[in-house]
Amino acid sequence: MDQADWLAERFEAQRPRLRGVAYRMLGSGAEADDALQEAWLRLSRSDTSGVQNMGGWLTTIVARVCLDLLRSRKARREQPLGDYLPDPVRDGCSAAEAADPEQQALLADSVGLALLVVLDALTPAERLAFVLHDMFDVPFDQIAPIIDRSPAAARQLASRARRRVREASPGPGTDPARQREVVTAFLAASRGGDFAALVALLDPDVALRSDLEAVRLGAPEEILGAAAVADLFANYASGALPALINGLAGAVWAPGGRPRVAFVFTVADGTITAIHRVAIPERLAELNVVILDR
Repeated sequence: MDQADWLAERFEAQRPRLRGVAYRMLGSGAEADDALQEAWLRLSRSDTSGVQNMGGWLTTIVARVCLDLLRSRKARREQPLGDYLPDPVRDGCSAAEAADPEQQALLADSVGLALLVVLDALTPAERLAFVLHDMFDVPFDQIAPIIDRSPAAARQLASRARRRVREASPGPGTDPARQREVVTAFLAASRGGDFAALVALLDPDVALRSDLEAVRLGAPEEILGAAAVADLFANYASGALPALINGLAGAVWAPGGRPRVAFVFTVADGTITAIHRVAIPERLAELNVVILDR
């Protein structure tokens, strides 16, 4: 076996873990695949004769590639957060499992949409430190050189990120089944025009945010507060169909059976805390949408 074949074999053996790192860093399956391709190119051009821990070395390469992508994304980002809703979670699952709504819900519980949205609000360095240490047990002395910080500073970044994740994450009793129960009740109240029930299911500080295409079509960029969001769903969004979106309960406006607008719900402690309205066609195409029977 020549050197190139040996490196390819080692890389393929590490691919599931490396893709897991890249997906949690980037929140996008396509970008994770791009990061792995770039990591392979860097590996193929490198002298690996002195590498003792190939798995750790490859993790470092992928992390550096992802950090560059995150910094580039932050530098150019002007679009609302809804444009960057994470892709369906497919790590380690078959095509049949990816098409199964129940399996999607189980997968989403391990790398939840809400968690990835929270991670997206972190700085690139915070996200890298948190993901590598808390999700993949990489020690801080290995994380520090990647972000050009000391191990103590890397630890502090991870701690700060961990605190923000805990503050924004659903409570311990929240799971996909509970999320679906809340959203299903909310959509039923919307169809019935039950304003009081809608308000009761919304967090008082709930925010509904729209992407650029939805704004272009006439939607407000942001609606804040339970009463205002309830009014929208009681009067204007009652025709939205229940759906699974990336394995979690949501809704779509789908004339002719084709999704044109998706509503992605974040639920915590039994109430809806955030809704993202997605209408950009390319973004809708990336989402795994399964329209459910009423």
